[in-house]
Amino acid sequence: MEPVEILRAMKGALEEGEGGTALAAVEERLRDPFAVLIATVLSHRTKDEKTSEATMRLFGKFRTAQELASADEGEVAELIRGVGFYRNKARAVIGIAREISKKYGGEVPRTLKELMDLPSVGRKTANCVLVYGLGMEAIPVDTHVHRIANRLWIVETKTPEDTENRLMEIFPKSAWSEVNETFVMFGKKICRPVGPRCGSCPLMGSCRHYRSISKQAEAKKEKQTGRIEQKVMGMDGEEC
Repeated sequence: MEPVEILRAMKGALEEGEGGTALAAVEERLRDPFAVLIATVLSHRTKDEKTSEATMRLFGKFRTAQELASADEGEVAELIRGVGFYRNKARAVIGIAREISKKYGGEVPRTLKELMDLPSVGRKTANCVLVYGLGMEAIPVDTHVHRIANRLWIVETKTPEDTENRLMEIFPKSAWSEVNETFVMFGKKICRPVGPRCGSCPLMGSCRHYRSISKQAEAKKEKQTGRIEQKVMGMDGEEC
């Protein structure tokens, strides 16, 4: 199956209007790369709804990098309470805001390297800002993307960065911005880490997990059949 067909199949398996990522929602509501950057930092180990709620509360109070840079850490922590490690993240987002205010005049930098030079910003976060905040071509790779790409044998990689590089080779550049959103939603709704909905997956024929559980089920069935046959043979040898 061609890469673009894989994306199409994933989208087709999702119910129409079945939500989107928190970052896409933040961009749609605030139209601000800085908000996307901060939302991405807040999203680490946090559910989408909590990320969206915390981001909207924070930006209801502090709208720009300059405003957040001078904010009280305790007040920021209270505004983002509900996200994982909210106290540490309060300190982190203020640090990011100060760096952007000082070095970039309050404007979010537009290159991967510059974004990764910001405090508390890693490769995945930087790529998310490029895609969701700045509308540029990149492939952010989180746990969902890395897991699904390997589970479906699209790639065979050990690290998220290796997965990113391989996906950029496999998918045409015009499709890069769709990969994260599609894979993440597919990973949350269909190809879940625990209890994947294999029966609803159009790609199960090339899925390592599905093949593995199918073999396990077949082996279990053969074992049960063998036990039944042995029991029947034993009954046949008994006197009436």
